[in-house]
Amino acid sequence: MLLALDTATANASLAVYDRAQNKLLGEMTWDGRRRQTQDLLVAARSLLDLLDLTPDQVTALAVTTGPGSFTGVRIAISAAKGIGLGLPATPAVIGLPTLCVTAAPWLTAAGAQPSTLVCAAIQAGRGRYNWAAFAPEEPLFRPAVADHHAGSAAEFASWLERHDAAAIWLAGEIGDDLAAAVRPLARVTVLDPIYAMRRAGVLARLAAAHLAAGHADSLDALQPLYLRQP
Repeated sequence: MLLALDTATANASLAVYDRAQNKLLGEMTWDGRRRQTQDLLVAARSLLDLLDLTPDQVTALAVTTGPGSFTGVRIAISAAKGIGLGLPATPAVIGLPTLCVTAAPWLTAAGAQPSTLVCAAIQAGRGRYNWAAFAPEEPLFRPAVADHHAGSAAEFASWLERHDAAAIWLAGEIGDDLAAAVRPLARVTVLDPIYAMRRAGVLARLAAAHLAAGHADSLDALQPLYLRQP
């Protein structure tokens, strides 16, 4: 069983995924309200109990590594390391950038459209955004720090306008300022904001695909991905 954890931003989410059957067994997603430290492990145990599973049945761990809030990113990474060290057998481990999870639900649909790019975004506070671009033909793309961008809504809209994709789907945490800034851009489609809250079920499925492709990390190697220093 794979346990996926995501506390990179204001929401918190965890999921249990059966890698053998490629099946999501359960998921919990909620507004973290800055209580991820208190709630995450309690929620994980509750989800395992609900599924009649025990912690020693967890054989793989997945976690979002950032960007996100400085504290939020560290909470899930620390929890994953603690869980991994406590398991009877060393689990398979994978850390994925936050925006991979934001983009993943849209990549298959975007691939059916000619030259369509998925641009995933999260709010970074003080009117700023973090974003990264994903091509449908690279579903396992893991952007490095250099592949991420940061800036104001106006700077983000300017970057989108300069991009040469025939169409751009904008996914994630789109504030009113960014929605207004991109409204004149005919090539940009803002996707339904109901999907702005990331789901660990998506992280789990994506992580299972990475592990199947041999992209495993290690507990020691898990590190936060920050776009600026604390």
